[in-house]
Amino acid sequence: MDAVQQANSGHPGAPMGMAEIAEVLWRRHLRHNPANPKWADRDRFVLSNGHGSMLLYAVLHLTGYDLPLGELKRFRQLHSKTPGHPEYGCAPGVETTTGPLGQGTANAVGMALAERLLAAHFNRPGFDIVDHHTYVFLGDGCMMEGVSHEACSLAGTLGLGKLIALYDDNGISIDSEKAHIANWYTDDVPKRFQGYGWQVIANVDGHDAEAVDRALKKAKREKSRPTLICCKTVIAKGAPNKANTGAAHGAPLGEAEVAATRQAIGWPYPPFEIPGPVRDAWDARAAGRRAERRWNKLFAAYEEAYPELAADFRRRMTGELPPGLDARVEALVHEINAKAETVATRKASQNVLESLKPALPEMLGGSADLTGSNLTMVKASKVIGREGGGNYLFYGVREFGMCAIMNGIALHGGFNPYGGTFLVFSDYARNALRLAALMKIRVIYVFTHDSIGLGEDGPTHQPVEHAASLRLIPNMDVWRPCDTVESAVAWAAAIRRRDGPTALLLSRQNLPFAKRDEAALADVACGGYVLAEASGAPRAVIIATGSEVALALAARKLLAEEGVAVRVVSMPSTTAFDRQEAAYRDQVLPRGVPRVAVEAGITDFWRKYVGLEGAVVGLDRFGESAPAAALFKHFGLTAENVAAAVKRVL
Repeated sequence: MDAVQQANSGHPGAPMGMAEIAEVLWRRHLRHNPANPKWADRDRFVLSNGHGSMLLYAVLHLTGYDLPLGELKRFRQLHSKTPGHPEYGCAPGVETTTGPLGQGTANAVGMALAERLLAAHFNRPGFDIVDHHTYVFLGDGCMMEGVSHEACSLAGTLGLGKLIALYDDNGISIDSEKAHIANWYTDDVPKRFQGYGWQVIANVDGHDAEAVDRALKKAKREKSRPTLICCKTVIAKGAPNKANTGAAHGAPLGEAEVAATRQAIGWPYPPFEIPGPVRDAWDARAAGRRAERRWNKLFAAYEEAYPELAADFRRRMTGELPPGLDARVEALVHEINAKAETVATRKASQNVLESLKPALPEMLGGSADLTGSNLTMVKASKVIGREGGGNYLFYGVREFGMCAIMNGIALHGGFNPYGGTFLVFSDYARNALRLAALMKIRVIYVFTHDSIGLGEDGPTHQPVEHAASLRLIPNMDVWRPCDTVESAVAWAAAIRRRDGPTALLLSRQNLPFAKRDEAALADVACGGYVLAEASGAPRAVIIATGSEVALALAARKLLAEEGVAVRVVSMPSTTAFDRQEAAYRDQVLPRGVPRVAVEAGITDFWRKYVGLEGAVVGLDRFGESAPAAALFKHFGLTAENVAAAVKRVL
């Protein structure tokens, strides 16, 4: 409460209400080493109700993580390690960025799934080198958000027995300042989770340390089901006037109430003073060192008995790619270039996976009930069930849950997750995509049916604004390949990337192979390159992506017949292109040469490349239900129209 008061901003209620629960978990059950927050076999802890961040910062500081008291005093201040909501990569011990409610719960499901799959793959009799729990705190807000339904339903189906959730049932949310939560939330939470197939431990007094301890012990004994512990708590416990009120949720208690709380709970110390006996009792560094030392001893024996498995485990947990992968990718790209196949880029994507998946055991695939359409499954895919391992998950119709679970898988380590759905449904998952980009984690989204080219399903399924909106997310790489070669290069870039997620936008319909010379082949990875040069100095440049590259090439041919020399630039990834040196960008898009962009999507995005004096052939309205060929003609996405646009700008 002192940190929130000093910042004059924050949420004191949940941390005060969950203090006893956190004390029992962190001091009696959580297996971790404050000196090594990245120890591979540590228990994972997720604060899904991330507005209660001061609770996490407090226990990290008290148990001995490198989070000095000065950082707690700088809560919510610029460049502190204690931002308003926990951020991955900021304070040591923070496993994921939380705050958008419910997603931390889904992240925890992903972490628990990763633990089980790694254990199935690496553990051997007498060598349980992967053996830890995932704990998650969640509140009413997490329960109300739909993503928690998606993720917790799947967790029950998969029987993730090492996932333990502690529910802060305090009956208060933000609008409780105006009315009681029963006006908008009356779910029978225990029955809901029992319906999911969870073990539910209900009616636990969250302020009774022994009751919480008994519940955690029972949860850890359950091996075949995740556990929900329903803890009845009082928000802002101890505050004489604001406990159990909405006023304590998201605002400082106020100096008078802080003083009254100190008196009420018998805490005579000034702000931020921690008595020696309390600090000593919380210090987990010695216990953490012992726990990791025991594991290191076990792993050393494992390494002696199974050297190849041990080496692969080390590699995967550090995120390194297998040696020789670059050479394999280069050979594959040249092989694909020689084949010159005309296929849909979703099929080209599957072909790349068929080739690379056997060499990448960390690739964990899946689809949101669209496996046969996204083509994310390959011969090396092994379906994940309730028991054992596998590397392919049927997520069901859960786009948001899928992407948030993939975030948890990536954060856990040991896997490079990818998951598929239609591009138009990226909207369902958008906030999970945003958090992946914010955390700069390696997650790959396979978004197929990338334009009106999907045809008869109509405007509800035809993405128009989606490519542009994904490109606007900081740290998100977006690739929209035009053929088999660009699809392979896009996949290689996504797999190699370690500082953020990648979205692959792939076609339903077949796209013609684009011929390119060796120089162009080498430049594909730059995100934008000269695919077809003008005969002589270009009078204009046509920029295109995906299925519209074929239109640009056809327009170039029509213009050549009229004596108009035009260069065609394929730009499968604007994000990758924008990172290139200015000299390269100017070489591809020479200054002073008029430009026309063509993409079956909204036109405004392309103004950054063509300027106000250029032209964009695109689609600034929703689609129609009709065969793809009819739609492209109807909306003016034709070679003739592209050629006419070039002549207009000239």
